[in-house]
Amino acid sequence: MAKRNATWRVWAVIGTITIGLLVVIARLVQLQIIDHDQYAEAARRTHLSQETLQDRRGAILDRNGYPLAASEDTFDVVVEIGAWEDPARAEEAAKEIAKISGKYWRSLTDTVSDTDVFEVPVVRGLDYEQSEYVKALNLRGVRLVRSSHRVYPEGNIAAQLIGITGRDNNGLTGIENDFDLVLGGARGTITTEVDALGNPLAHGKQSTVPALPGSSVVLTIDRYIQRVAERELDKAIKEHEATGGTIIVVRPETGEILAMVSRPAASLTRPDLSDDDALALLRNRAITDSYEPGSTFKLITMAAALDANEVYPEMWWEDFGVVHVDGWSIFNWDRSVNGSQTVTQILAKSLNTGAAWLSSLLGPDRFYQYVQAFGFGQPSNIGLSGEASGLVRTPENDPGWRQVDMATNAFGQGLSTTPLQLAMAVAAIANDGQAMKPMIVREIAGATNIEYAPEPAGRPISVETARTLREMMGVVVSGIPSYLLDVQGYEVGGKTGTANIADGNGSYKEGAYISSFVGIAPLDDPELAILIKIDEPQGVPWGTVVAAPAFGVIVQESLAYLKIPPGPEALVSVTE
Repeated sequence: MAKRNATWRVWAVIGTITIGLLVVIARLVQLQIIDHDQYAEAARRTHLSQETLQDRRGAILDRNGYPLAASEDTFDVVVEIGAWEDPARAEEAAKEIAKISGKYWRSLTDTVSDTDVFEVPVVRGLDYEQSEYVKALNLRGVRLVRSSHRVYPEGNIAAQLIGITGRDNNGLTGIENDFDLVLGGARGTITTEVDALGNPLAHGKQSTVPALPGSSVVLTIDRYIQRVAERELDKAIKEHEATGGTIIVVRPETGEILAMVSRPAASLTRPDLSDDDALALLRNRAITDSYEPGSTFKLITMAAALDANEVYPEMWWEDFGVVHVDGWSIFNWDRSVNGSQTVTQILAKSLNTGAAWLSSLLGPDRFYQYVQAFGFGQPSNIGLSGEASGLVRTPENDPGWRQVDMATNAFGQGLSTTPLQLAMAVAAIANDGQAMKPMIVREIAGATNIEYAPEPAGRPISVETARTLREMMGVVVSGIPSYLLDVQGYEVGGKTGTANIADGNGSYKEGAYISSFVGIAPLDDPELAILIKIDEPQGVPWGTVVAAPAFGVIVQESLAYLKIPPGPEALVSVTE
């Protein structure tokens, strides 16, 4: 019995050893064969250090090739932390670097002592002369790395559109962000063989994949017209103590945006990335913010009624001063009762009751078909991030829709649009009824050039309707005094508006308005379509007083700059 037990124990030990060997062999097979590539790569990485290289970032240019944002070569001071382990030596070196960089020397030593990586940047953005000074110091463990930073030859113009870059030269907002892959180019690497502590081996291998420079982005913006628009917007905001505003200038034939400015705006030259309120000012309000357009939208209602052959300019209509719809009473903006009026006078006197009547002739199906054909309620696809769609409620998309909604929509209440959407709708009227997709980029200029062509975006109205409406815009009312709007040598047309501001709770802010003007010039062969929007002006809120003067100045200076010859007569006509 004892011998049998001994034999059993021997076999048990042998079995255990065998199982253990099988486990070890299986593990070795996994490590050496199955997962060999994975562990080999991990081992390789522990002995290699990679440094990212970046070439010069591409420029952002205006339509004529003038730089709005460009990159300037700079140098960063990088310190190997092991070289500054001795506090006395670190202090001596830091004080020398601080002399030229303007930084406090202790902040440099703190930066080094607070990190556990092999080396760390302590100063960024030195110019060439400063870098030569640091190089001449020949400090142990200190080297210079070529870098770059953004400069703005035209200052802060088009700030929200251009956007800003971060410390690593990546785009954060605006064109800088939306075209980051184009502007940033292809990054390269330097791969160096290092020891277990991360120090480069004296005779180790090193390989370099060079970085490629970024391409330039050529905008449709014209720096001269942009600057004029910014000056006039700032002037209007200051004179009327407004909270902000937007101006957009469009070339109707192509859809190119010649100027796009919003206020308030942040600084490109001195951005504060730590302040959320300052960063919010970089939002491009021309495409991100929606508002109720007010009476400027009567152009769209009139265009629809004319195009559907429901009315014609000389057709008579009776204004009783009030329209009742769904139990609601709709009055004219000035509570006037005008009696017999022509369709042209509906636009001329900006009659809410007349706009509601026009929409009732069309009915919901046709009215909203025209509204959507003009691009409202949907993004314009300009190619910039953050674009809003606006809001258009219809019987199809809102079960709570009522007839009174269409009546108020007809004069620009109860729906919302972005400034860009409205500007492009007016540009379609100027372009004989042909809508164009808005263009903000003309060309990508680099190793491979890409040119963008104008792109049609539908035809909301006929050529005949567009020309009839332009005539109505140009001759209906001459009620704006010349001291408010006087364009010498050109016929122009337009429409003013004074809109309430929604408070977000189903009502309107007390005593707060948006004053606006949309117009085209010259009237017979339009070269410009312009939107002026002034937010919450104090005192008299009428678009005639607040927004129309800016339109006149921009038209006068822009047409002269574009060398558009004056017409035989100078007739300025707008409507309120």
